[in-house]
Amino acid sequence: MPVERLLPNREAEELLKLTAELARDELKPLAAEYEEAERFPREQFRLLGKSGLLGLPYAERWGGGEVPYEVYLQVLEEIAAAWMSVGVGLSVHTMSCFALAHHGTDEQRDRWLPGMLEGQLLGAYALSEPHAGSDASALSTRARLDGDHYVVNGTKAWITHGGQADFYTTMVRTGDGPTGAISCLLIDGATPGMAAAPPERKMGLTGSTTAQMIFSDAVVPADRLIGGEGAGLRIALSSLDSGRLGIAACAVGLAQAALDEAVAYAKGRTQFGRPIIEFQGLEFLLADMAAAVDSARATYLDAARRRDRGLPFGRQASVAKLIATDAAMKVTTDAVQVLGGAGYTRDFPVERYLREAKVPQIFEGTNQIQRMVIARALKKS
Repeated sequence: MPVERLLPNREAEELLKLTAELARDELKPLAAEYEEAERFPREQFRLLGKSGLLGLPYAERWGGGEVPYEVYLQVLEEIAAAWMSVGVGLSVHTMSCFALAHHGTDEQRDRWLPGMLEGQLLGAYALSEPHAGSDASALSTRARLDGDHYVVNGTKAWITHGGQADFYTTMVRTGDGPTGAISCLLIDGATPGMAAAPPERKMGLTGSTTAQMIFSDAVVPADRLIGGEGAGLRIALSSLDSGRLGIAACAVGLAQAALDEAVAYAKGRTQFGRPIIEFQGLEFLLADMAAAVDSARATYLDAARRRDRGLPFGRQASVAKLIATDAAMKVTTDAVQVLGGAGYTRDFPVERYLREAKVPQIFEGTNQIQRMVIARALKKS
């Protein structure tokens, strides 16, 4: 069912209309086929770039759309509702551009940002490591300065677009010792000495490649350092605040898609001489699903509006990520229940939606980490 949106202006309405048409006509018809084949949708990302959707929240000067985050996230929701892998990919790409857009010099932005925002280049965000997931400060990938370049060694894990991306926003340790300074390097995807491990075999989002990235004496020009040595952890954490809102919007899109499928099935399925949507047991289940979707959407919009006004929004971003991803897990599970045996088969998309709903509770900080962030904010208040 179409989502009734309260948008700030006519331009935003037109943008959402364009997005809905693109999602309906170009993305949704391919989603099941690509996910079944574990096929990476690179051409679809190029289409998003040509349509102006890969750089929406960034400045027009460098090819972005300069739209409010409130609007960008609703675009993201529409895309994720049609195809979750593409929605998550757009969110990750947007987060991968954050370091350069907000912490790079004008010279660096002039050189690299237009290609990133206009769709020529696809990004990845490399923070996690095999032994440093939720504890970002424990990373061990090291970059040693050698004249006019860094020599990078280590392994990054769980990298969305790993082996497919054109650039990797990568957090490395540049200081001495195991607790030395963490810095941010914008690493070209064709860098010698950098290679992708075989993709992870996942239960969902199988069209979105996830792989370890291995650095073996990879040579990275020193001018690809973003924000100065020691700024990496601050950049990473601020990137994650915005990235969590992206995942929240994707989760809401997935939940909305599951709700729509459940409602359509309940209207068309007849038992005991009437549509099953008329039975109170299903009425209440569907009502709870709708309430969960609407509530989750409200949390990410609240956080986005705070961000757009320049207000602190880190706690609200964690609330949105927590609420939206838990809601997606519950709503997709209930959608399978509404469809009964049919929902457990691949003849209907709710089976795939259920598998896809699990990982948003894990990446961009597990939901246990979100609870820690929220609790620590409360202690400081």
